[in-house]
Amino acid sequence: MNAPDGSPGAGLAPPPPSTARRLAAGGALLTLLAAAAVAVSTFLRDPLVLILVVLLIVITVVAAWTALVNHGGRRLAASVAAVVALATAVALLFAGSMLRIVAVVALVLVATAAARVAIGHDLAHGSAGARSVGRARQGVLIMNPWSGGGKVERFGLEQEARQRGVEPVVLRRGDDLQALAEQAVAKGADVIGMAGGDGSQALVADIARRHDVAFVCVPAGTRNHFALDLGLDRADVTAALDAYDSAVERRIDLALLGDRVFVNNASLGAYATVVQSDAYRDAKLATAAQLLPQLLGPEAERLDLRFTRADGEAGGHADVLLVSNGVYRLDSLNGFGTRERMDTGVLGVVTVTVDRARDMPSLLSAEASGHIERFHGYRAWTTPEFEVDSADPLVDVGVDGEALQLAPPLRFRSLPGALRVRTPVNAPGVAPAAVAPAGFQDAVTALLRVLGGQPAR
Repeated sequence: MNAPDGSPGAGLAPPPPSTARRLAAGGALLTLLAAAAVAVSTFLRDPLVLILVVLLIVITVVAAWTALVNHGGRRLAASVAAVVALATAVALLFAGSMLRIVAVVALVLVATAAARVAIGHDLAHGSAGARSVGRARQGVLIMNPWSGGGKVERFGLEQEARQRGVEPVVLRRGDDLQALAEQAVAKGADVIGMAGGDGSQALVADIARRHDVAFVCVPAGTRNHFALDLGLDRADVTAALDAYDSAVERRIDLALLGDRVFVNNASLGAYATVVQSDAYRDAKLATAAQLLPQLLGPEAERLDLRFTRADGEAGGHADVLLVSNGVYRLDSLNGFGTRERMDTGVLGVVTVTVDRARDMPSLLSAEASGHIERFHGYRAWTTPEFEVDSADPLVDVGVDGEALQLAPPLRFRSLPGALRVRTPVNAPGVAPAAVAPAGFQDAVTALLRVLGGQPAR
């Protein structure tokens, strides 16, 4: 039965949790209490040691950041301080009861697994608007043999596609990816897929949306963030080909930067400048360490990025600016997280502005705690359209991990429900953010609700 908005089951109350899920909720709560009890008993035995360990960890993080954003003698001194502080913290931990430490870790892992069983079903939004579809009549899969360190060859995707009755098209040097996709559609393909990284996924998805042809994502890139948020198992590359058989289809959003489609995000500021480096793909950490002093160090110049904030006030001088297709759940700036949904019809905008000297301790504290949103220079909002201007003739932009330099103004726009995407029936079906509560308090509340026989939310 369809709800008024056309999505199967939308608006209907979820069924009460099963006995197994209620038992899992009880088990998760009990193991959390047990972990807390062990941790508290350890603290009471030797509180000074634990306080010292916490202080040493803070010193390690601050010293490591100082090393990243400085050169020469300052970098060397900060690096030595970070190593010494970390080594001392580890030594103090191992000097205590290893059995207690192992017990806490084990109990937390058990609680996490039980909680996922108990509340994951109710927190998942991935199936909203989905429908069952039959086998593709004429499926085509375009493959980038260089993506992900050669995953196409390593997983035998060409042969796997043929066995499923799907026509494989292997990208060659000099080929135009979008032209190949256009040719496939012109020859009658009703389902077209891409085996490659997220940049390639976006290019083929653009052709699919223009012709309203169903799209299949095969995670043959390096990080495969798009596949993660579609609810695919990134470790099982060949399983994604099952989407050409009987599958689940739903509509998701795409986003535009000018006339270029992107599926994940576009980054400006410090991260985009790091991505521009030729060495970035082969040595991400080393490249970041080399460039960060120029970008966020004490003598770094502010980037000229002009935009309008959610409150209508003019903004600018952001050190990090992220525009995403949908809203990301960001715990820190060391990765772009995942999205609960990809059908909200909005762009997510995040800006981070750092006062070089004053803000470092609070920024590092927010990063370490997994609550970057608590940093006072962090801003996040949603909007269907967004524009960034600059006095610079070209602006560094990382679009789905691809390094670009574009002339301002940069105009972003959401394309709601633009793409028909197919996923295998047996795929996980939801992104990690969709099955994870926003915080510890939310998780406990959800577990108590399920234990009491109610939906998690």
